[in-house]
Parts: sequence; structure tokens; C-alpha cells
Amino acid sequence: MILGLERMVRDMARQLARGMGSFFKDCGGAKPTRCPHPYLIRFRDALGRQREESGYGTQGDAIERLTQLYAEKKTTAPSVAAARWELGQLTVGEYAKQWRPRQRRMTDYSTGEHVDSSINVHIVPRLGVRKLNSVTPMVVERFLDEMEGDGVGRGNQVNIFRVLKTILRDAYAKGAMVDDPVKGVQEPEYVRGTVAIPSLAYVKKALKVADEDLALEIVMMTGCGLRNGEARAVNVDNVVAQDVYRVCEQIHSSTLKPAKLKHRKAGEFREVPLPRSVREAIERYAEKNGTTADGYLLRGPGGYCTEGMERRRVRRLFADLPPEEGVGMYGFRHYFASNALGNGIPITDVAEWMGHKSIEETYRTYRHLMPGSITTAARILDVGLWEAA
Repeated sequence: MILGLERMVRDMARQLARGMGSFFKDCGGAKPTRCPHPYLIRFRDALGRQREESGYGTQGDAIERLTQLYAEKKTTAPSVAAARWELGQLTVGEYAKQWRPRQRRMTDYSTGEHVDSSINVHIVPRLGVRKLNSVTPMVVERFLDEMEGDGVGRGNQVNIFRVLKTILRDAYAKGAMVDDPVKGVQEPEYVRGTVAIPSLAYVKKALKVADEDLALEIVMMTGCGLRNGEARAVNVDNVVAQDVYRVCEQIHSSTLKPAKLKHRKAGEFREVPLPRSVREAIERYAEKNGTTADGYLLRGPGGYCTEGMERRRVRRLFADLPPEEGVGMYGFRHYFASNALGNGIPITDVAEWMGHKSIEETYRTYRHLMPGSITTAARILDVGLWEAA
């Protein structure tokens, strides 16, 4: 069978047109078709310069690449073909480094962090040294298999693959590859697990056990649907009406300072229902502890309540609480959604109040709703929070 394969490859090699180039191994083995080293190809580009490329696993791959180069040379202006070849010689890591600063519309700080993490932690270590013109759908498939084998979570796999696909498609559009490198590659399937929502009784126990700073965070999350960082930035100046709280910023987990909201541009805000019980909790805390000059309630040594401070308090909190399967700090935000949806508030309103990027995210996580208004919601949420006690 091996002899037949070698004969077939020799026949293919003889079919290479004059000027297409040649392929070989430079390892010096007596039987190069059987050694594990990759094939090199040698050819002349559109400007007549001799070029070499390496990394082809089989003779068939080498011949296919020579055929592509020859066809491109015949149909493309010499200067354009040469520029594309030069671009294709960049490695994935080199191109990603050039690509990243051009993403000027990537305004979300956390999104930029996630993209950088995908590139530096996953893409570059696995594909960084591979030349762009050698990336094929099979290479991308192997990349996904490696992530799966390394235990990377499906949600992370989806995000990492999307970053890689964007980078490769950008290079493909500029002519670095002859064929689409991700054509036919299926995105990893991610099925969101069921979120753990604490009961009202559990929320009340948590408020009794928590220290007053963490208790105020929990109140903002369960009553207004704020994210942790947004709750850490609770501010008396954001109470813009008796039943409306304006969410303007978050205390960022990395910078430890006020930052723009997730999925929002700088200066953008959202307004959420403010139940009476939540407003009164804000007022009691402010009366007892005061506020900063800028109206912030929660403070730390650096001026703001940080994620690290929260994390230490949360560990103590859940150590003193009876276990409730799957419930963590973020479960208090889930409680807001469950309380709203269970009382007939429409999902479009809940998606807006929670600051989701799209309503699809809300649909994937929570149930559908019936119509309601922000003022009605503030009154309804009070019932679900405290008056049912």
C-alpha cells in the first residue's frame, strides 16, 4: 500500500506544470516519504523571486499549495500577489499583534480584556508560530479539539473561537490565504446551565448574617438587579426619583475605580425600578455612615469598595449560611429577575434594567414575561422582597 501511495504521489508530482515549483524534505532521510518531517515547497513568486515555505504534512498538501500559488500568480498582478505572499508569511501571533490595535470600536473595557486573554492565553500558545497561509479549516478544527482536551469550558471555547475566526477572516480578506480558513468549521456548542436562584427566605437570612456593607450590596442586587460591580458603586446621587435609580457606572474589578457600564459607552446609563424598601435601605446607610463627597456609600482604603473586599465578606457570609445548591453572590441578581418575571413584568423591561447586551441573553437565562411599567414594577418588587415576610 505504501509503495502504491508513493507511486501515486510521484505521478502527481510529474503533473506539476513547468514553473509551478517543487517540494522536498531537507532532512536527508533515505526514504523521505516515510520520515515524520514536514515538506518544504520552493517556487518563484509573481516578481520572479525564489521563495520557500515549510510545514506541509503530506506531499498532497505541498502540491495543493503549489497549485494555489501558481493559479494566483496567473490571475493576479505581480505586485498584489507579492504583497499577499508577504502577508501570508506572518505568523498568527504576529498578525494578532497587528490586528488588536486596529479594533477601535471595541469600546467595552472588559470585552477588550477578554479578547486579549483569548489571544495571549489560548490562541498564541497553540497557533502563534503557524504561518497564516498554512492555516486551514482542519488546523482550526485541531485547535478546537486541543481546547476541549485541555478542559477549556464550552462558554470560553465559544468566545475564543470567535476571536480566532475574526482574526483569520480579517487576514483572509486581505489576501493572506487563498481559501477561507474557517469555512465549514462549526462553533463549539454552549448550552447555558440553569441558574441557581435563592429563595426569599434565603435572601432574608443572608441580610441578617452579612455585615452592613455587603448587606447593602445584596439589597441593590436583589431589589434593582445590579451586577456586583454596579452595586459596589451605589451612590445617593443616583436616586433620581422616589422609584427610579440611575445606574451610571461600576467599580471595575481590575482598575479598582469607577468605570463605564458593561455593554455601554462612557457616559451612558440605564434607569431601573427602585423599590421603596431599597430606597429606605440606602437612606438608612447614608444617615448612619455618611457618603463621600461624590455621593458614594461603600468605601475602602483606596476610596472605593473593591471586588477583593467583597470576596472576603462573601466567604464569611456563605460560611455562616445554610447551603443552598449552586447559589453564589450573583444569585442575588438572579433573584431580581425571578421576582420580576414571576410577577408578570415583561422580559423586554427586565433585559433593559439588567443591562443585558441583547434580549436573547435574557431569554436564554429566564422565563418570558407579561407587560408592566417601571413604576408598577417598583411597587410589585417591594412585595416580593420584604412585605411577604
